[in-house]
Formats: sequence, C-alpha cells, structure tokens
Amino acid sequence: MKNPHKLELINTSDGSHTLRLVGADEQYHSVNGALQESQHVFIQAGLMKIIHDIKPLNLLEVGMGTGLNALLTVTKSVENESVVFYDAVEPFPLDEQWTEKLNYTGFFPGKWVSQAFEMIHNKSGSQYNNLYGLFNFRCFNQKIQELKLETDHYHLVYFDAFGPDTQPEMWTDDVFEKISNSMKFGGILVTYCAKGAVRRAMRSAGLKVERLPGPPGKREMTRAEKI
Repeated sequence: MKNPHKLELINTSDGSHTLRLVGADEQYHSVNGALQESQHVFIQAGLMKIIHDIKPLNLLEVGMGTGLNALLTVTKSVENESVVFYDAVEPFPLDEQWTEKLNYTGFFPGKWVSQAFEMIHNKSGSQYNNLYGLFNFRCFNQKIQELKLETDHYHLVYFDAFGPDTQPEMWTDDVFEKISNSMKFGGILVTYCAKGAVRRAMRSAGLKVERLPGPPGKREMTRAEKI
C-alpha cells in the first residue's frame, strides 16, 4: 500500500535522520537521537539480551518504518555470527525518494551495510532474503491485524508502531494478544512506549511487564516477557 503520510526529513540530536509526519506531532524516530533511541530500546534492551543464547533467533518487527532497527540488527547478526530470521511488518513502505536520503549507513563501515539497507527496503513477500548466511529477512506489506502469525515462534518482538495518539488501533488488547500468541514462552517484546494503558493491554495478553529507563529525552520504555 502507498504510504499515506506527507513526510519531512529532519536531523536529530545525534546527527542521524528521522522522518516527521507533516501536520502531526509524530515522527518515525526520536528527535533526541534516532540512532541512540533504536540502539537503546531495541538493540540493548532487546536483541543483546538474547543473541548469544538463542541460535537461530526468530524476530518480529511491527512497524519497520525507516528500516533503522533492521539495519542495526544486521550489524549485530554479522558481528556476533548469529543467525537471525527477521520478519518485518510494514503496510506502508517508504518510497525510494525517502530511503535514499536517510543517512544511517554512513554510521557504519563497509559497503555491505549499504547493500543490507537496500535489501531491507526492496524485498517483500514470504520468501527470506539472506545476507552472509546469517541474516534472513522478509517484509510483509500488510497490517498486523490482517497477517497470520505462526504460534509459539518468536523469541523477540520489536514493537515500533507510531504512538497510541497517532495509531490507537495498534496498541489494543487484541493486537497484543495476537503478538503474545506468536511468541515463545520466555520471549521478550520491547517498545519505546511507556503509557499505562499500553502496559495494561500487554498484561491482559499474558505478558509480564517491566519498566526500564528510556533513551535520551524519554524517562521510561517498556520490556515485556511472555510467561
């Protein structure tokens, strides 16, 4: 589906880009540092907690957006020689006019990083695309509500939809129950959002919720475990 949002490219506090939704108080990543936010919330609080212990690792991202979280995961997969099967969900993929402007690959050495970023944004469908025999990626251009998820499958979930004020339909009991059912017991979900209503929805889906310090500019984030 075509991305319905009018977008604006902006620099964030750490020098990395984000995209802002014109006319709305919403952006794809924090203006206080897009790269720092993704590293803090999804990589350090999520991926690095389990990447050494679970091989291969099955990962679901809800709201792929700019592809920054996927790119960071590629680098850790290669760096740690860990096999990752990465399922991204993004019903409104970005056009090339935006992805080619994002400066994320400049933060990492090696031509292969640019190749990985291109793969992330140009491959969709049910077949995995492989990088170095380690990182296996596919992206579903569907809404999470419409997508059939495998039961008891994911070790890790990145929940990175727009906030509840912008996309309230993404933060419901039904959505978290669906995601919880797709997670393995002991699997974890990480998100930047720390609202009480969101945590309650997670608990109702059988997740044990934990408050963690947030990235720059945000007091708290959330990590949840399937119990």
